[in-house]
Amino acid sequence: MSPVSRGRRRNGKKRSVRGGAPLVVVGAPEECDCPNCAGAQPTPEQIGDLLPQSVDIDAMQDPMEVEIAASMLLAIGAALGDDFDRALQDLFVPTFEAQATPAARAMLAGIASVADGEVRRAGAEAARRLADAGVDAPPWLAELDAPVTVEECIRFADPAGETFLLAGGFQRAGRCHVVAVTLDDCDCGAAGQILLIDADRWGEAREALMSDLHAGGVDVTEEKLRPADFRRAVEDALNARADHDRSDPEALDELVDEDGPGYRVLAPLLRSRIRTLPVARRRRGHYLQDGELDVASISALLDLLASGRRGGAVPAQRRPTNLPAKRKKSDGPAPIYQIKVSLRGARPPIWRRIEVPADVTLARLHELIQVAFGWNDSHLHVFETPYGSFGRPDADLGHRAASRVTLEQVARAVGDKLRYTYDFGDNWEHDILVEKALDRDASVTYPRCVGGRRAAPPEDCGGVWGYAELVEILADPTHPEHQDRLDWLDLDGPTGFDPARFDAKAVTAALQRPR
Repeated sequence: MSPVSRGRRRNGKKRSVRGGAPLVVVGAPEECDCPNCAGAQPTPEQIGDLLPQSVDIDAMQDPMEVEIAASMLLAIGAALGDDFDRALQDLFVPTFEAQATPAARAMLAGIASVADGEVRRAGAEAARRLADAGVDAPPWLAELDAPVTVEECIRFADPAGETFLLAGGFQRAGRCHVVAVTLDDCDCGAAGQILLIDADRWGEAREALMSDLHAGGVDVTEEKLRPADFRRAVEDALNARADHDRSDPEALDELVDEDGPGYRVLAPLLRSRIRTLPVARRRRGHYLQDGELDVASISALLDLLASGRRGGAVPAQRRPTNLPAKRKKSDGPAPIYQIKVSLRGARPPIWRRIEVPADVTLARLHELIQVAFGWNDSHLHVFETPYGSFGRPDADLGHRAASRVTLEQVARAVGDKLRYTYDFGDNWEHDILVEKALDRDASVTYPRCVGGRRAAPPEDCGGVWGYAELVEILADPTHPEHQDRLDWLDLDGPTGFDPARFDAKAVTAALQRPR
């Protein structure tokens, strides 16, 4: 099958930018009579009654087959909402254990293999109790207890450095297989599809893939990755896909299609594989290996060296000092800050000048920036300040709650600066400069936009470089992707998007609109 032709069932306007080559998926698709595939919304009781009988132990030859069956249970359950993990522990696992059959024991072992957290623990303990009780199981089921090791990790990328495909070769108890995931560089690097490939067919599939792409003029190269880097890259792709799918329910693929298990079924299986790999060291939202220095670190170092000349506070990546206290009522009303928010790397410059109360919370400031730039607030964000990082609270990333800190706490004076990053895939970085501290004007409604330049880029267009390419293609009716980009933007013609357009009054109206 083609790693691109069987694409995500997402918005049809997303463009396909690369060709494909045949890859062989393990196993052949089978008819599924579950309520989900039959077109009805499944209930926990229906799933509990259905899945143990669907595990045909006598027909199975490989423990991966029961892992896929367990993954299908998790995929069906995802449609039932956030309470499904509890239902797994409280309903399905006890139901399987009570049946005390070889199929139920196999299903519990499969759940323990592909699930995570408390669900994994519950499945493993129930399977162990059935084993202690003497419930039979096929000899291959014991292979699920064997460690999974990685044989090789490969990244396929184009000359621009965009990742096309990540592939990992895994081995367990002498059985080898390859799990590959395609990435969509136009969609925050989100996972496109997952491919489960027989190890003995991987060499042929890889050669066909490279040959087909090169014949089509696509210069894709192979690069070996360290297991920790591979895990990081796959997790980022899966998490980006999950983030988009939560905001776009129609994007959910079928469980099984003509090529075999779909994305929703294979995602838990892939996550179970990468959990066996080492974790890359993470620093302030960036993954670093020992001895490596990334672009963000270099940029922060240059900012730190230059801060003495500019005289302003720069959000360099250094140890935060104590956060100043919030304004008290006895301190009087906060002044109005005139801030300039500039999109880093944009050429020509794209910026907005906004007047806001100095005691606005960073969470509210995030909302205002979203409105001022026309973003959709569908991705993560963070403020980097001299006092630490603020956004959605995340202990692993070192992000504290943006709702609990105000702008004037982290930008104390005129000339102080912050860094605001939105969408960790496209990486829209903004510099925030406090230009003035003004007295409140009783005749003025705040916040308001008092200046700016040029339209902001559309969401998910690939960062500043992807936006520059988009503008170039829209201006060239002869470009082969011209109509494709118009369709993606829902435009009848190139005049529907003017990159030079900016209307301060319209931005102000949007900022002051009740929400």
